[in-house]
Amino acid sequence: MSSGAADLRQRKKQNCTESDKMAPEERNKENSKLGRSPKYLLIQRFAKLFFGCLAAVTSGMMYAVYLSTYHERKFWFSSRQELEREITFQGDSAIYYSFYKELLKAPSFERGVYELTHNNKTISLKTINAVQQMTLYPELIASVLYQASGSEEVIEPVYFYIGIVFGLQGIYVTALFVTSWVMSGTWLAGMLTVAWFIINRTDTTRIDYSIPSRENWALPYFACQVAALTGYLKKNLNCSAEKFCYLLVNASTYTFMMMWEYSHYLLFVQAVSLFLLDSFALAQTEKVHEVYRIYLFSVIVGYLLQFENSALLVSPLLSLVVALMLSKSLQMNMKKSTFVSRLLKIMYIYLVLTVAVTLNFLLKMFIPHKENGHLLKFIEVKLGLNTTKNFTMNWLLCQESLQAPSQDFFLRLTQSSLLPFYILVLIICLFSVTQVIFRRICGEPLKEAVKLEDGRIGERPEIVYHVIHTILLGCLAMCLEGMKYLWTPYVCMLAAFGVCSPELWMTLFKWLRLKAVHPILLALILSMAVPTIIGFSLWKEFFPRIMTELTELQEFYDPDTVELMTWIKRQAPVAAVFAGSPQLMGVIKLCTGWMVSSLPLYNDDDLLKRNENIYQIYSKRSAEDIYKILTSYKANFLVIEDSICNEVGPVRGCRVKDLLDIANGHVVCEEGDNYAYSKYGRFCHEIKMNYSPYVNYFTRVYWNRSYFVYRINTVISFQS
Repeated sequence: MSSGAADLRQRKKQNCTESDKMAPEERNKENSKLGRSPKYLLIQRFAKLFFGCLAAVTSGMMYAVYLSTYHERKFWFSSRQELEREITFQGDSAIYYSFYKELLKAPSFERGVYELTHNNKTISLKTINAVQQMTLYPELIASVLYQASGSEEVIEPVYFYIGIVFGLQGIYVTALFVTSWVMSGTWLAGMLTVAWFIINRTDTTRIDYSIPSRENWALPYFACQVAALTGYLKKNLNCSAEKFCYLLVNASTYTFMMMWEYSHYLLFVQAVSLFLLDSFALAQTEKVHEVYRIYLFSVIVGYLLQFENSALLVSPLLSLVVALMLSKSLQMNMKKSTFVSRLLKIMYIYLVLTVAVTLNFLLKMFIPHKENGHLLKFIEVKLGLNTTKNFTMNWLLCQESLQAPSQDFFLRLTQSSLLPFYILVLIICLFSVTQVIFRRICGEPLKEAVKLEDGRIGERPEIVYHVIHTILLGCLAMCLEGMKYLWTPYVCMLAAFGVCSPELWMTLFKWLRLKAVHPILLALILSMAVPTIIGFSLWKEFFPRIMTELTELQEFYDPDTVELMTWIKRQAPVAAVFAGSPQLMGVIKLCTGWMVSSLPLYNDDDLLKRNENIYQIYSKRSAEDIYKILTSYKANFLVIEDSICNEVGPVRGCRVKDLLDIANGHVVCEEGDNYAYSKYGRFCHEIKMNYSPYVNYFTRVYWNRSYFVYRINTVISFQS
């Protein structure tokens, strides 16, 4: 193995030096043919690079400013009090920002980190490592930057926090710009990518209503990794550019893994794309295996720095990478032209998959882990392999992000002309890749340098990688609407690359055998004209809408929630524990700092069980049952939300109270008729009547139009 690795490194160094030596000679020959001096070509390339980078950076900055302006207009953020600003963070976003606040309030950074890793002031009767369980590295970095930069006297913490997130979104857009630029050779593709991304913002990002979510912190790093990987896979790349891309892939992969607990699943999809790319010998094997080593290094370092997170060790990414390395080493150590070597080459895909599945099974047997078991159950139910009455499972299935995408999604992409051009580009690239694979099976070698007149866009490894990657992400997006936020940005990038690439048009003309007009000239004209026409039509139709969004003042005000938080801060004891829906508990924790009995987290079995138990306040259970549940978690106050109790959902059967009735067996549906089997009324309704036995267990202490707060009596007085 050591000698084989040394040979690989030696060949790689030779390739770098050969490409560096050959490149000037080829350029000089080309210049002499065109009658241009090397100095003229150098100035031309520098100008193209300078203006392209300027356009990429400007696009990112303008998008960040656009997000900031839109956020200000939507929430009137600067004119709100601190409490009203914090209410705009809902659900899990509220929890992330609350820990950022706690870090800033700590006497020192070290003390703040210790309190987060040994946190017993958030959830009653439970001590958690919040940094590991909630992946709070973004908050750690933000708090360090805020304090180290001396921003306390310049900017408020909330503006600093959302400013970093908006800045990362600018980097996200810049990375997509660069990726399409590298693939097409023109930064016009980058401009079109950004335009499509912003116009389809509803389907490319959920930054509008979930700023602190992990994906908003993590996906910009993944976009940088994809951009660097695109450059790294290119043929005839000079040595310095290859090293730069390699280092950027390394840094961005590791950072991405530290920012999001589900990052290794997305990297697994990417690894499968590279595996298929390598299996058909469409890329340099040495480069692909360097990326595998980056995955391996990132998983190991992530495991150590994430408090020995065993979920990374049993992840499919690690199993696949180890299986790929083992299978490839077996092939390398076999003598060439032997029967066993040929057999291994034919059975390579089967061998890798078998080893990966076996290894993953063995790791899960011997390594104690807390991988989300409910995810596997969810997949079974989602695919129709199983049925369940479990409240949590059915509640997840009812979430919009976990359902199949609606027709409106495809309609929006079609109206912006994105989907038609994406399908066109994908079909052309896919057919070209299929032709290349067929030629490889027939024994025809790949060309070292693909020229424009060849019309073989499918021989470029970075193009093949993106075709495979976008198909895999697209399959996931067709099953789960929440995956569209991963797929749609790359749809924008691939479609923009295609319409701006002369190679793609030349590939199409090669199939059509166009002879009436010179195909190269026509390809160059179309690669400029088509994106220009698209850009002009997008500008005419969507630019007024975007400007209207920025100039139109929207009103977001929730006086009932503000009154509830104000009452808690003024009237509730400091040691009180509140119980209610997990989403509301996240807001209470952020706005008041009081301890809660549950949180909107879905990666811990104990918290999932807590959420289901406390949701029973909206079921048909007795006052005594609810009292026992709440006191088991040491809750002192109960908050009933009128919006959940009287919910009128668009899909019957997906309301919280319906799911609870099904799970508890209180309602059985037969031929459209509902049969109730509970002798108790719905708790959230009955408790408002103020009669026994409810008044014996609970005392109403506050209410408004949306919320009813009850003190849980410690001494029960049974009165008629």
